[in-house]
Amino acid sequence: MALSHIEEEIIEDIAGGEFERTPVPKSNLKGWKSFLGMYAGEHAAGTEFMIGPLFLTAGVSAFDLLVGLLLGNLLAVLSWRFLTAEIAVKNRLTLYFQLEKISGKNLVTAYNLANGVLFCFLAGSMITVSATAVGIPFDMPMPKLTDTLPNGLTWIIIVLLLGAVISIIAAKGYDTVSKAANWMSPVIVLAFVACGIVALGQLGVSNFSEFWDIWGEGGDPFPGQLKYTFWHVLIWSWFANSAMHIGMSDLSVFRFAKKASSGWTTAAGMYVGHYMAWIAACLLYAVYLKTPEAQVFLSNGEAPPVAPGPLANNAIGIFGIIAVVLAGWTTANPTIYRAGLAFQAILPKLSTAKVTILAGTIATIAGLFPAFAMKLLDFVALYGFILAPVGAIIVFEHFFHEKAGIIKNYADEANIKFNKSVLWAWAISFGLFYLISVQFNIFLSFVTLPAWLLCGMLFLIFSKKFQKQNQQ
Repeated sequence: MALSHIEEEIIEDIAGGEFERTPVPKSNLKGWKSFLGMYAGEHAAGTEFMIGPLFLTAGVSAFDLLVGLLLGNLLAVLSWRFLTAEIAVKNRLTLYFQLEKISGKNLVTAYNLANGVLFCFLAGSMITVSATAVGIPFDMPMPKLTDTLPNGLTWIIIVLLLGAVISIIAAKGYDTVSKAANWMSPVIVLAFVACGIVALGQLGVSNFSEFWDIWGEGGDPFPGQLKYTFWHVLIWSWFANSAMHIGMSDLSVFRFAKKASSGWTTAAGMYVGHYMAWIAACLLYAVYLKTPEAQVFLSNGEAPPVAPGPLANNAIGIFGIIAVVLAGWTTANPTIYRAGLAFQAILPKLSTAKVTILAGTIATIAGLFPAFAMKLLDFVALYGFILAPVGAIIVFEHFFHEKAGIIKNYADEANIKFNKSVLWAWAISFGLFYLISVQFNIFLSFVTLPAWLLCGMLFLIFSKKFQKQNQQ
């Protein structure tokens, strides 16, 4: 039954304008164009300056990189379109409220804590990215790929100052964060295009064959780095944002979509950010590897540092430095804001500003340690592996609850705060496949999909068992 205009206004007042605990009413739905710009901007940001070069350190071949990214990003788009967007427009609830209905308030609190902390670490790596650009005028030594601890006082001061500024802006609220991102995103995309074009010129590339030869047949990974094959690239790029699509985090975004077809707009993010921008950043590093400085590292058996600031500066000068600072900023800012919201669910008596400052403080401390950025491929794989199986619980319940004979939104229906079916399903799937990954040295992204599928199936099995016991 359709709501009247007056009813929709009443619901909006109750929900505080964000509809955190009510379905989004029809009057607030948005067309596909609203999502196109957002995804293009969000996925051409600070992480791209790190991830592109890291592929080159992993010894990928041209085919593995170009075709692997093409197909992996397509699978990510399909996941957003046919899982996330499909469920979002049916229920029109945030991830947190949807999960609360299924698992209960106490379990959602644990999820929020994990989500918030992981968001802080990701934001910290982006503060690291911006710091590599700010440090250039101060002749700051750049962190190496193998560095874990801060490498000097200059580094510490720059990271602390950047973290403070980013946290304060994030604490001013979503409007300030979104305005900053909307202004910065076109500049960053233009910078990636410019970096790629200039780098091709510096490498002397005049045709596609020479472009292909930059990676060629691949080679040995740099010291301390894992060798990436075609399957590593495809699976990793599919699950780089697994927390957002198969992990269902973007239910909170697509609940505002008029149609599930808005899910196709994620292609803008995947092919502008996770294809063009990754490759452009990779080209910057290819230029650097030909310099005498990089050759000294390689001749000593060391991996040359991946420092986005100097790489971009070498290609397009001061514009590159500015772009790297802004790119790290546009990723860290909304990430700290999201982490603050997750923490606020745990600490409801604290204001949004205070929990955002708390999140920013944790992120800034993380940013002091270069390892989060230098091991970004590994961290993103771990991040997705932890959070993605939670999304399987929502997906499997949505599509299979009738066939499985279970009650949908059971915690809400039975008025319980802790649905043990959810906990056991996640714990078993996570524990089993993490153990397999460690024991047999299997790349973590390879076991993300099996863990996701097992979690969903176990949830249905446990739900049927526990719900039947509770009804007796």
